[in-house]
Amino acid sequence: MLQISDLCIGYKYKKTNKIIFSKINISAKRGELIALLGANGVGKSTLMRTMAKLQTSVSGKIYIDNKDIGSFNRHEFAKSLSFVSTEPVNIGNLSVYELVSLGRYPYTNWFSNLKTRDKKIIKNALSIVGILHFSDKKINELSDGEKQKVMIARSLAQDTNIIILDEPTAFLDIANKYEIVEILNRLTKDENKIVIFSTHDLNIAIKEVDKIWLMKNKNIIEGAPEDIVLENGFSDIFDSSKIIFDNKTADFKINRKTTIKINLVGNKIEKIWTEKALERLGFRITNENVNLKLKIINKNSKNMWILSYYTFVKRFTSVYELLLELKIYKSNIS
Repeated sequence: MLQISDLCIGYKYKKTNKIIFSKINISAKRGELIALLGANGVGKSTLMRTMAKLQTSVSGKIYIDNKDIGSFNRHEFAKSLSFVSTEPVNIGNLSVYELVSLGRYPYTNWFSNLKTRDKKIIKNALSIVGILHFSDKKINELSDGEKQKVMIARSLAQDTNIIILDEPTAFLDIANKYEIVEILNRLTKDENKIVIFSTHDLNIAIKEVDKIWLMKNKNIIEGAPEDIVLENGFSDIFDSSKIIFDNKTADFKINRKTTIKINLVGNKIEKIWTEKALERLGFRITNENVNLKLKIINKNSKNMWILSYYTFVKRFTSVYELLLELKIYKSNIS
């Protein structure tokens, strides 16, 4: 178990402590995947580096299995917690296998040979992450997503119960983002590890993690993603009136003025996506009996949008065509 008690984080500046975040009281249990969320500059990386003993805390305590991390020596701590930085991996001609094998350093030291058990652990780490087939490849030959998998494998080879990753999905395409988070999820469920990662990918975090640590307003909230959504925890995460959090879709959207009312009828999936398009254009969906009406029907396996306004009726075969007409309508009444 990881327990953080009354932690205050920051850094030294001209012999003075500059406090970034204080009164942090959070915890993590074995088998949990945890996402650390918050706006830029709130202190996510500082918190992660403090947990990883890469910088000292201003005050407070961090415990691993009820033991203060300050009492761990270097080798003991390296066997308990591993850290994957967000910094790009540029290690020249080092092979994938050689880089992952560096994770065995706490057990072998620099000049010791890898024993049979070490090699087995390295191979298992490569296999779990799905990169065993290119273990002989050079690091500089890999894509960003592959490099991130290598660094996760290195932390697995380190054989710690806690893995901390600072923005592991940054700079990756959507497919690689989900693949990385799926790997992290598997580590918690199959290997019973604590995995904590910071991210700006709120959608992925809400769908995939067991717990969220949300840093906001000088306070840190923890709980299941659903609890935080239901308690409106994301509503004011950003200091901006232009962005709002939609509790129904669990996503942020631009706070647009939607003054023009339109009545919308249709099947669920077509209605959902049409509603998104209408809101983007500045229309507000209503159940009231208004003059502007839109009906979606399916004819011969094809969707059709029927727009009516008083005696005006027009049919469209795509949302794009519909929006072109509504832009004209909007300009005429403004």
